[in-house]
Amino acid sequence: MTFYVESETDKTLPFEAEEVAGKVIVEALDLENCPYEVSVNVLLTDDQGIHAMNKQYRGIDRPTDVLSFPNVDYENPSDFTGIEDTAEDYFDPESGELCLGDIVISVDKVYAQAEEYGHTPRREYAFLIAHSMLHLLGYDHMEPDEAAVMEQKQEEILNRLGITRNE
Repeated sequence: MTFYVESETDKTLPFEAEEVAGKVIVEALDLENCPYEVSVNVLLTDDQGIHAMNKQYRGIDRPTDVLSFPNVDYENPSDFTGIEDTAEDYFDPESGELCLGDIVISVDKVYAQAEEYGHTPRREYAFLIAHSMLHLLGYDHMEPDEAAVMEQKQEEILNRLGITRNE
């Protein structure tokens, strides 16, 4: 697996962002039985940076906590059947890894939501990585039944890692 955590903000997190992201990414892939080595990019920004991206890519003129830019078009969430048929669209020709996509996180929102929900910034960051990974794996939460599935999977990923709200 290859993943990169890049920061375009001077705001820092009180833990190793790359280490936490790596653990959550691996756990999400294990939960979903991903049969491939993958690549994922994580960009840390601030409210101003994510606001600009949210406006540009989603037409929503406000900051958000996380943006997901999936690279794979799934028939069903985490259904890897047939994606090798379009290898040129989804796989890095040099590494052979499945390019899942990009995650953008607002560090400002990590701190604000951790305080709002009464847990640590590490827990909030891990939650946002798990949430976004599920989007990169084809899940959505537009309908109540979809949201319930995502919520259950997010909690399972974090619980497997021992990252709880009481942290």
